[in-house]
Amino acid sequence: MKKLFFLLALVFITASCQFTETMVMNEDGSGTMSVEVNLNEMMAFGGAAMMDSGVVKVDTIIYIKQYLEEKKDSISKLSKSEQEKLKKLENFNIHMKMNSETSEMTYDISTKFKNISEANDMLSALERAENLMPNKDGNTEIKKEEDSPEVIGVNYSFKNGIFKRDAFIKDEKEHQKQVDSMKSAEAFMGSSNYMLNYTFPKKIKKTSNPEATFSEDKKTLSVQAPFTEYFKNPDLLDLEVELEK
Repeated sequence: MKKLFFLLALVFITASCQFTETMVMNEDGSGTMSVEVNLNEMMAFGGAAMMDSGVVKVDTIIYIKQYLEEKKDSISKLSKSEQEKLKKLENFNIHMKMNSETSEMTYDISTKFKNISEANDMLSALERAENLMPNKDGNTEIKKEEDSPEVIGVNYSFKNGIFKRDAFIKDEKEHQKQVDSMKSAEAFMGSSNYMLNYTFPKKIKKTSNPEATFSEDKKTLSVQAPFTEYFKNPDLLDLEVELEK
């Protein structure tokens, strides 16, 4: 199982994977948001063979707020910055599912929000999810890690019937380092995509992305971009959606 988590840590540069960001918004502006990472293709093309021998089946949900309460004594021994990072995750849950027999491996981060801005730490939670994954005994443990800058962030807003998704680079130097390190692996990630699936309480009047597709009832929007291109230029999936009144 240790190799599994090593694979998760390296997935961005070594394997083809699919990312799906899903939002469902209610009439009052509340809703749910999740980001799923699908590694089935990696598993089908040899990922399972790289793990410890034997059949591996995992289907677990980590309720982070409950988890942080259970581990509060251990957390109190971490640095202040590490504690603050964990605190930001308390409204998120992690669902991990893996079956080495069926070559299935997915994990997702999800949250419920009263206002869409509460989902602004979603990508941060996704980046840190690997540190909260269960160990080979099915338990989770706090892992100390060196502080590393978060390179991409997203701000969400919804006001007066207009929804906005604005991605941005947090650390230019670190971002460029990661872009440079990705170049040698781009051939392996040619089929990796980042997709947005957003469902709104009213019909969509117009959107800023001409590549977007819509459901029959005009309430759900889908748009995607190659993951490598999105990572290089987060503005690629910036979005403004105006709803009908």
